[in-house]
Amino acid sequence: MLGISQLYHCDKVFIKHKAYINGNVREKSPIINDVLTGCLNNKSNSKEVIYKSYYGYLLAVILRYVNDKNDVEELVNDSFIKIFNSINKFVAPENKNHTEQAFKGWMAKIASHSAIDFLRSKRRLIFVDDMPSYQEPVHTVNVISELNVKDILKLLNKLPEIQRIVFNLYEIEGFSHTDIAKILTIPESSSRVYLTRAKNKLQTLYANTLINLYATP
Repeated sequence: MLGISQLYHCDKVFIKHKAYINGNVREKSPIINDVLTGCLNNKSNSKEVIYKSYYGYLLAVILRYVNDKNDVEELVNDSFIKIFNSINKFVAPENKNHTEQAFKGWMAKIASHSAIDFLRSKRRLIFVDDMPSYQEPVHTVNVISELNVKDILKLLNKLPEIQRIVFNLYEIEGFSHTDIAKILTIPESSSRVYLTRAKNKLQTLYANTLINLYATP
C-alpha cells in the first residue's frame, strides 16, 4: 500500500501528493469543464488537476465512514481509480456553472460506495438492532436545521456504525432510502429507522456537549 509520502500511480499519472496534503501546494480552482474534457481524452495533466484539487474533499468523505488512516488513504486512491475509469459515465448538468457541484456529488457517491464495500469486506458492517423496526415509530427529526453542520460532523463518530452510515448516505450524500436499502441490502423501512435513531442520538449527544460546556467552571 502506498504511503502518504510516496508517489501515487494512477493510470500512468504520477503525482507527489504529500506536499498537497500538507498544504504546500496551492492549486487554482480548475476550469472544471475543460479539465473533465481532458480526463475523457485520457490527458494525464487533467487527471493530475482532478486528483490534487479533490484529494482533500474525498478524504473528508471517506473519513465519515472509516477511521484508520492507512485504510482511508488507500480508499481515497481506490476511489480516484474508479472515478477516472468511469469518468465517461458522469453526466454534466446543462448549466455549466453547476458542473463542479454535480461532479463533487458524483465523486462522493463513488467514494461512499468504496468505503461501504470495504467495511462489508472486513465484516465490520454489522447490523445490530435492540428493537425491531415495526416496534419503533419513525418520527421526523429536523436535526440538520437545529444543529450546526460542524457540530454534526464532530459527533458522527460517536454514533453506532450503521446509524452513522445511513445518516451520511441520506443527509450528506443525498441518497434516497430506496438507494440506501439497495446499497446496504436492508429493508427500506430499516433505513428510515436507522436514520431516525441517528438523528435522535445526535441531538442527545449535542445536548450533552452543551451541558458539559456550560458546566465547566
